[in-house]
Amino acid sequence: MQARKKLPNKSFQILKQTFDIPARACYNMVMIATEKLKILTESAKYDVSCSSSGSARKNEGGIGNGYIAGCCHSFTPDGRCISLLKILLSNDCIFRCKYCMSRADADTPRATATPEEICELTIDFYKRNYIEGLFLSSAVVRSPDFAMEQLLLTVKKLRTEYNFHGYIHLKGIPRADPLLVHEAALYADRMSYNIELPTEASLQLLAPQKSKQSLLAPMRQLQRERRIFREEKRKGHFLPAGQTTQLIVGASPEPDGQILRLTQSLYRTAELKRVYFSSYVPVVHDALLPDTPAGSLREHRLYQADWLLRFYGFSAEELIEEDGNLSPDFDPKCAWALSHMQFFPVEVNRAPLEVLLRVPGIGARSAYKIMEARRYTKLTFEDLKKMRVVLKRARHFITANGKFYGSEGEAKIRGLLAAGERAAQATQLSLFSDPETARSALSGEL
Repeated sequence: MQARKKLPNKSFQILKQTFDIPARACYNMVMIATEKLKILTESAKYDVSCSSSGSARKNEGGIGNGYIAGCCHSFTPDGRCISLLKILLSNDCIFRCKYCMSRADADTPRATATPEEICELTIDFYKRNYIEGLFLSSAVVRSPDFAMEQLLLTVKKLRTEYNFHGYIHLKGIPRADPLLVHEAALYADRMSYNIELPTEASLQLLAPQKSKQSLLAPMRQLQRERRIFREEKRKGHFLPAGQTTQLIVGASPEPDGQILRLTQSLYRTAELKRVYFSSYVPVVHDALLPDTPAGSLREHRLYQADWLLRFYGFSAEELIEEDGNLSPDFDPKCAWALSHMQFFPVEVNRAPLEVLLRVPGIGARSAYKIMEARRYTKLTFEDLKKMRVVLKRARHFITANGKFYGSEGEAKIRGLLAAGERAAQATQLSLFSDPETARSALSGEL
């Protein structure tokens, strides 16, 4: 049996800071070199499309499970999710995407791990219950085909040699051979191709080796093959958790409307599970890039709008303001309601589901509860409060059993809702210091 290697003291600090693992628990691990681990985990942190839900992979005699409910999540004080081992196979890239810290001409330390090192690291961490799965990406090292081959070899080894049945999210490499993409999908639970920029013009300017076609083609290939796999009821797995993508917000000049319309199109035509938004951070300097970060508010508004697209029946066109952007002052649902006051107030005991879903302060679960409860009784504001409807917003847009407790006049309502928004934004600064607030933030409901 191979002897376990003891880590040098420096490794303890990296593990503790990156994965929140007590240093004393890390003795006798088979581990990649300390500096290599630091470089590859640091380089992976800018990818936010590492969702971990939707898999139905079962344990078939090995270790680990993928669950439909997803991997359990833990958060560090700065908001990082540590349930997945999030790492690059390599950050030694031949592409020159100007916004990327791993681009070929960036002055940054380089490292490349072997498939065996990633496999050993994953199994060691999983057995110690530090992680529930693996998020594996890579820069385009040597060539797209070589990088994709190394990723495929890694996940194939994990499944077949290490007998690992836990969750694996694999990033695809643009311009790689379709046969490599197909085989990788047989071993991964989820794959993602990051579009990054919403238009072809921005891609040509900031990521000249990429194109919309090189990113959308493998997404459509996987969508088509996944559908055939399900229809023919073949044995095994083919991306049980589907696909995701990421868009960078603020690196290029496109307004929110263009980003949301692309998001809506991806949900409708490519059947993506999620579109993730990453607020631009100037990690490398370039004359074509902004010098200041995009900020979190715009990213937050896009996530709120994304939730409305997926679960509330809104379209992108309904949510965009006249200037082509989302309102910075109100969440998209409130902004839409304030612009359509002629539709309100609505009576909660009679309004259809699609109307209730458009009322600020009534989330999807609350709307279904209202639909069920009103079959047996006339609902009052007290009943709505027990259902956890956010009445400080909803009361301006509804009546309950004929009674109205909101404010009169659009200007007054705008003032009250704006004050509530400012208070909510102040609370978000300490989001993870309050466990109850942190738990409620995971649902994303409006």
